[in-house]
Amino acid sequence: MSDQILDVDLLAFERGSSEQRRAVVDGVTRSLATGFVYTSHDLSEDLLDTAYGMLREFFEKTPDEKQQSTARGASGQTGYTGLLVETAASSDTPDWKEMLNWAREIDPGHPLKRSFPHSYPDQVLPESVVPGITDVLYRFHDSIADLQRRFLHVIAEGIGCHESFFDGMVKDGPTLTRAIRYPSMGEIPASDGDAPSYVWAAEHGDINLITALPRATAPGLQVKVDDQWVDAVAPDNGVIINTGIMLERLTNGAIPIGWHRVVASPGFTGERYSVVQFCHPRPWTVLAPVASCCTPENPQRFSAMSAADALNEVLYEINLVEDARRVTS
Repeated sequence: MSDQILDVDLLAFERGSSEQRRAVVDGVTRSLATGFVYTSHDLSEDLLDTAYGMLREFFEKTPDEKQQSTARGASGQTGYTGLLVETAASSDTPDWKEMLNWAREIDPGHPLKRSFPHSYPDQVLPESVVPGITDVLYRFHDSIADLQRRFLHVIAEGIGCHESFFDGMVKDGPTLTRAIRYPSMGEIPASDGDAPSYVWAAEHGDINLITALPRATAPGLQVKVDDQWVDAVAPDNGVIINTGIMLERLTNGAIPIGWHRVVASPGFTGERYSVVQFCHPRPWTVLAPVASCCTPENPQRFSAMSAADALNEVLYEINLVEDARRVTS
């Protein structure tokens, strides 16, 4: 069992020798015992810079202007979500963050859209207040989604499946990209006791398969390794990948959930911007442990559950269902 978050090279898996491919698979498998891994990427740094610049422009708009991009009834699956709404399932205190969410549209007649309309809401983006942002954010979304699809090839081989195992599962899936602004310290009351001075987002695990986190504008992400909180910062030209609840179910717990939180560094008085992407399977995917992960030493732990049901349960737990809030502010 590894207790370290490793830095691997996705491009070596894709372009290297058979020995290099095996080394990457081994490194990812060992690192994901923590729920986290760092990987190199071929994303455009210019696109990252442009996206962050336009997102900052949006979040600096007035509350009324931002509220124009709220998507009523979308349960946080598109549009703007304000401060003190999303709440970690382990907490009754809403997180100090505001968010802009977006995903790729699919054809209105697609059976996924007709069967799971709540997973595929009509997208709401702030084009009217930040002209040009829609094109930039969709290009950003597509770039990260492609990176995640490719990284799942490594994970598939690591669990004893063909590298294409996840391809059909994530094709047209409701993969969601989220931009987050964590307010400056002056906007947040201090915590009591021995807790960190400012917890932007409480401890939680993501629902999806894997999550990609390119560089943020400031430190703050902490990950739980052997019951200790460890700072996690994407390396230069790197991305943080963490694992979610759905992947834990599919792998029968062989790949655990990557538990994490976001905490302001001591003495840090600024705000923090981060963009993350949650890679989701198609809602009709049956999340049942794969045969290669069920052994006499590790018998089947999870019963089958649809991805749609798993997501709906978590959306309620994290307080994003508008007409059924678990926590009220």
